[in-house]
Amino acid sequence: MIRVLICDDQDIVRQGLEVILSTASSIEVVGAAEDGAQALELVSQTQPDVVLMDLKMPGMNGIVATQRICDQFPEVKVLVLTTYDADEWVFDAIRSGASGYLLKDTPREELIRAIEGTASGKTHIDPDVAGKLLAHTARTTPAPKTKIVEELSEREVEVLKLLARGLSNADIAQRLFLSEGTVRNYVSAILAKLDVADRTQAAILALRYGLVDANEET
Repeated sequence: MIRVLICDDQDIVRQGLEVILSTASSIEVVGAAEDGAQALELVSQTQPDVVLMDLKMPGMNGIVATQRICDQFPEVKVLVLTTYDADEWVFDAIRSGASGYLLKDTPREELIRAIEGTASGKTHIDPDVAGKLLAHTARTTPAPKTKIVEELSEREVEVLKLLARGLSNADIAQRLFLSEGTVRNYVSAILAKLDVADRTQAAILALRYGLVDANEET
């Protein structure tokens, strides 16, 4: 059972999230906080696995709360759930230690999967937010790409490049004239060879090593 703490300054949002999460047999909501300070207190009392964290709140905002939770309770994962996708919010949240960043219009099934994945150590980033994060990473100086390329086959590099540009398995399959199952197998092999947990981490690594231009059109 995944223990979840909700932190949002709007009572109606907290209640709505509790109702949504109550439909998942794998999740137990152990508390709800209306600001960052209360979230810190409840983390200590309830020992959640995942904190669903809003960002813009009165008093201690979600950025500060995320940093303090990650510092004081490193075993607790923070999954941001907010309406804000501006660059400064995204980068500050990730720098503060957030394990993922979702927007509040995320569908129920996807939110539940993200909580389950976050609890197991995976990273979940909203596609719109991921584009900002990947572009920001791409602006850093690329490392030599020989190390990453030599670990992958030519076809795996092709798949990784398309993955890093945000294409789904179905889109990659269509682009490379492969079956979706074959692409799924390639993606699994890529994650294993790069020793990363998910597609977002693989995409960031591809950008860091200069395998793809984040501004390149798909």
